[in-house]
Amino acid sequence: MKVSITDCNKCSVPSHDRHIPDVLACIAATNQKEDTKRSPSPPPLSAPLDAPPTTTSTTTTATTVGQQPSNTDDDSIDIDDIIQRLLNIGYSAKYSKTLPIKSTEITQLLQLSRDLLLNQPTLIELNPPVKIVGDIHGQYSDLIRLFDMSGFPPKSNYLFLGDYVDRGKQSLETILLLLCYKLKYPENFFLLRGNHECANVTRVYGFYDECKRRSNVKIWKQFVDVFNSLPIAAVVASKIFCLHGGLSPNLTTMDDIRRIQRPLDVPDYGLLNDLLWSDPSDTAYDWEENERGVSYCFGKSVINDFLSRYEFDLICRAHMVVEDGYEFWNDRTLVTIFSAPNYCGEFDNFGAIMSVSQDLLCAFELLKPLDSQALKKEMHKSRKRRNQQQIANSNENVPTND
Repeated sequence: MKVSITDCNKCSVPSHDRHIPDVLACIAATNQKEDTKRSPSPPPLSAPLDAPPTTTSTTTTATTVGQQPSNTDDDSIDIDDIIQRLLNIGYSAKYSKTLPIKSTEITQLLQLSRDLLLNQPTLIELNPPVKIVGDIHGQYSDLIRLFDMSGFPPKSNYLFLGDYVDRGKQSLETILLLLCYKLKYPENFFLLRGNHECANVTRVYGFYDECKRRSNVKIWKQFVDVFNSLPIAAVVASKIFCLHGGLSPNLTTMDDIRRIQRPLDVPDYGLLNDLLWSDPSDTAYDWEENERGVSYCFGKSVINDFLSRYEFDLICRAHMVVEDGYEFWNDRTLVTIFSAPNYCGEFDNFGAIMSVSQDLLCAFELLKPLDSQALKKEMHKSRKRRNQQQIANSNENVPTND
């Protein structure tokens, strides 16, 4: 099966999104050719992404994928209630030093998340449909906007490519909501590790200070335990290789990723460091030093050799701010996705997600960059629509007296 690029008129993009005629495109994977050469379909997890969502009960104590949560009331937390509290904060578009979740609830949520993540593979193999999301960096209101645009779980299945924390003002709300959805929909909602899900990086770029200011250092250490347990990469339909950073000269087989033992801190060099830190380069031919001072830059020959060796059609990664929210490299065999619009209030960039359909048609949905005042207005409108929808849903569920 060979990936082909089609015109953007085949993309399903919301009318309010930005239109970029020369860039906006979709990738159609044709199933008619080379069927005999296709690698076997990836073995599904306990429930593949195209299966009905697997949810935990409202009171969640499960720690193992595929098992039903226990019914004991001791030390249980109400995931639905926590999600509701977090969404209320998000729609208010207001920053508060006080979190809507108790420290004891956070501790329990993090322990459950760590156990769940360690019971799933380091290299996740998924079936479409799925929406792939890049860096969020604590821009919590924009995360809510993203779900408003593309569908809240379980309406849509998600694969996040990392960098949930640091730089933004609400990293705690961001990572807590994502972990809640991971616990509630463990086989339909996936979180990969980014280079900012690391103790040393969060000490420098904001998350450590936010935890210390709004909670305590003990909570930060518990988050680091979760970060050290996150999976590293994912493969969609045996054709799309997904990770945060990029390729590594130490990657000789996919089993190298599968064999990474978690929990694990990010080393100063080597395979895991490269997968989280490396970047593609237009000027590099193979491997060059990275201007970041960490890992490598890799060029066209590296990309082409990697795709040929594993019979992949596309590398999907994050890790870099790009103006339009996504950017293709090397004849559209690699795409960078960045999902934090108006990054840090400085870049005026769009945010994007890549939606992969059942037949591997990839389309891009964009979030406009908004200043703080415009963002507040949009969140208030979204909250009003949400409340109206909740009222409508409750009215539909009211029994009649026929």
